[in-house]
Amino acid sequence: MRYASRIHQMVGKTSKAWDIHFMAAEKRIRGEQIILLTVGNTDFPSPKVAIDAVHDSLAAGRTQYSPSAGSTPIREAISRLHARKTGRAIDADQVIVTIGAQNALFTAALCIVEPGDQVLVPEPMYPTYPGTIAAAGGEIVSIRSPAKNGFHPLIDEIEASIGPRTCAIFLATPNNPTGAVYTREELSTIATLCHKHDLWLVSDEVYDELVYEGRHVSPSVLSGMAERTICIGSLSKSHAMPGWRIGWMIGPQQLADHAGQIAICSTYGTPTFLQDAAVTTLEQLPRGVPELKAAYRRRRDRLCDWMDTVSVLTCQRPEGGMFVMLDARATGLSAYDFAKGLLLEEGVAILPADAFGESATGYLRISLGAADAVIDEAALRLSRYAERAARHRAVS
Repeated sequence: MRYASRIHQMVGKTSKAWDIHFMAAEKRIRGEQIILLTVGNTDFPSPKVAIDAVHDSLAAGRTQYSPSAGSTPIREAISRLHARKTGRAIDADQVIVTIGAQNALFTAALCIVEPGDQVLVPEPMYPTYPGTIAAAGGEIVSIRSPAKNGFHPLIDEIEASIGPRTCAIFLATPNNPTGAVYTREELSTIATLCHKHDLWLVSDEVYDELVYEGRHVSPSVLSGMAERTICIGSLSKSHAMPGWRIGWMIGPQQLADHAGQIAICSTYGTPTFLQDAAVTTLEQLPRGVPELKAAYRRRRDRLCDWMDTVSVLTCQRPEGGMFVMLDARATGLSAYDFAKGLLLEEGVAILPADAFGESATGYLRISLGAADAVIDEAALRLSRYAERAARHRAVS
């Protein structure tokens, strides 16, 4: 039987990034005690207000279809949230509720990318970006963000990479996996390029409440950018609700109209009772779960302080987000081999970051979504394995 060519285009080298995670998950199923620091889950429970609201909504029989783009109350709640964060008022009809931020990214790509178009994306990038853009028929052009530049993008490369087929720039700030928080100056320069070359800007802002250094700036607030910016958000990271799959996209009215049509053909909406809970959560916890941000910052500092004592490891302290980038090149191992050996010998699973982009070659991504004691134990095992690997290299 024949399969669509887009399927093969959606699966690239980034899929290898998850091999360690799947190997670790299988070990857990077999009963092995594995410290899993690969994915963006969190040890924090979802807020009680959200759980109570779901119970109340289900008890009230709120299980019918809702409008595909989201009900009026949740769209209004998200528009109020956006206005509070950015100072820019928007209409609720500019909001489309999606099945998590990933569904919003996918919908955005379908709305603005034609087959053969090119999309500029700073790398390291989240591994779903290439497949998402490929599914719309587009092609990614990667922009380097070297570690020596704090994993911030080389802005000059963005302008040099713009060509006749360029239609958009996708970026994430804070970035996943690096935690880089783009400055207003960087974003203003990117905005100028979008104006000059008539480009869309898709701004993935799911980590906007998790900023430790600097300040989050949404490109949509910059001069003239509201009509060409698509903002992506969700409750997953800020509110410890990843499995609830409540996300959204915000853009100009015509974009929202098109995205609403895609929702009809794809998801046909999100569960009504989850939307009800999201409204309550946004009203009562408009800035997310404050303990979450404090815990991630504390864990970041504890982990990086420990890694700084290991001669063959270098910790890149993130400005935001929930991941730490670890440079293990001095051990003599590739990131994949380091991660595999760490899992097999020490029972700690972290993600090799090479497949996130060339700028992450030799780095590993470590999730901060585990209890302090677990992070400490992982740091101990990490340092032990790294020193052992370095000694083995020295005598071989």
